[in-house]
Amino acid sequence: WVEQDPKEILNSVYECVERTCEKMRELNIDIANIRAIGVTNQRETTVVWDKTTGEPLYNAIVWLDLRTQSTVEHLLKRIPGKNKTFSKFKTGLPLSTYFSAVKLRWLLDNVEEIKKAVEDGRAMFGTIDSWLIWSLTGGTNGGIHCTDVTNASRTMLFNIHSLEWDPDLCKFFEIPMEILPNVRSSSEIYGVMVCFPIFESGALTGVPISGCLGDQHAALVGQMCFQDGQAKNTYGTGCFLLCNTGQKSVFSEHGLITTIAYKMGKDKPAFYALEGSVAIAGAVVRWLRDNLGIAKSSLEVEKLAAEVGTSYGCYFVPAFSGLYAPYWEPSARGIICGLTQFTNKNHIAFAALEAVCFQTREILDAMNKDCGIPLSQLQVDGGMTNNKILMQLQSDILCIPVVKPSMAETTALGAAMAAGAAEGVEVWSLNPGDLTAVTCERFEPQINPEESEYRYARWKKAVMKSMGWEASASSNGKPK
Repeated sequence: WVEQDPKEILNSVYECVERTCEKMRELNIDIANIRAIGVTNQRETTVVWDKTTGEPLYNAIVWLDLRTQSTVEHLLKRIPGKNKTFSKFKTGLPLSTYFSAVKLRWLLDNVEEIKKAVEDGRAMFGTIDSWLIWSLTGGTNGGIHCTDVTNASRTMLFNIHSLEWDPDLCKFFEIPMEILPNVRSSSEIYGVMVCFPIFESGALTGVPISGCLGDQHAALVGQMCFQDGQAKNTYGTGCFLLCNTGQKSVFSEHGLITTIAYKMGKDKPAFYALEGSVAIAGAVVRWLRDNLGIAKSSLEVEKLAAEVGTSYGCYFVPAFSGLYAPYWEPSARGIICGLTQFTNKNHIAFAALEAVCFQTREILDAMNKDCGIPLSQLQVDGGMTNNKILMQLQSDILCIPVVKPSMAETTALGAAMAAGAAEGVEVWSLNPGDLTAVTCERFEPQINPEESEYRYARWKKAVMKSMGWEASASSNGKPK
């Protein structure tokens, strides 16, 4: 079970706004220069709130939460042949615990307060972007209930071709359409910031909120991947590789999902992407720190790994939430194998970093098969890219250069670009010719490809051993 308090998320946004305004004053930048606000968020994370009180009716259920496994199994029974990909051509997604519809179904089945609020017509559903935009534009006092196409495309309720909520899917999941937000483009004025008592300065009152992108889509924009075939990999809690496929949706034969990349304006076309999602990347470093206590910080994990420079035949499959792409295997669980008496915490730290790189390699292989044109280099971003050992390892395991921009926070940059380019704001142009090149750091492969292939084959063997571990979730969603 992984959940968050939606109020805490909202308060952190208020605090972020306040601190940013303070910082700008310290730098003698006039706050009046802030022309627009962009929102970017964890996708799939599901919130239901009461539109009359403005209060969340339950904690937000986070994307990698597994309590819905029994819900997924129950829904599968209603599909001929238990076909997980029954809605693939409408939504681009397989039926999985990952997406919002099953989380919403769980809430409707298990939380009395939400069931009642839906009956009374008080309930509103949204991913985190919807909750924030509604709250920031006035909440109970005229707040705008909307989302953008990228977030909508991760719910399993949205038709990625017609760009509308799908009545048949809503019927299948038994989700009332009136609780869903309005779907808009990723770059347009949704509403303006309202002054809140909580804002001491009321600084940004009246500033339009004009950009909205799910975090991975925002990183694709921030990395300026506007051309068909350009791709980026973001290393955060999970790992997400997206490849722009232009204005056509490409359906994967190798376990990737099809998603909307962005739609930069009301009258602009939607662009699509293929995506490979890995549930556990940065989270494995956190696990080594918090659960095993073998390091006090992420930096220390990097140091431990650097001291040995090898996993000494130890392989770590961090399938804590099952395996996502390209396997979509919820029954998998984490394993560490290949241990000997010689193995120590340094080797385990190295194996954990290597696991992030192997998982990326699996997705990249699938993407190269689906796209037909192998990537000649990988553009990377996200917090974990500060780890130089990881970036070098990634290049070694992929056998191609890894390119990291000097500004690693491309997710925030992408949301800002969408906000600045919106009609009525227009302070930024997104024409490729007008975009300045970003300075980058490059990591070139340093080991021979045979060595890389050998290690990758051993990793695949370890993955097979992690599968089929958990038979099924019991009715209350906790493992048996």
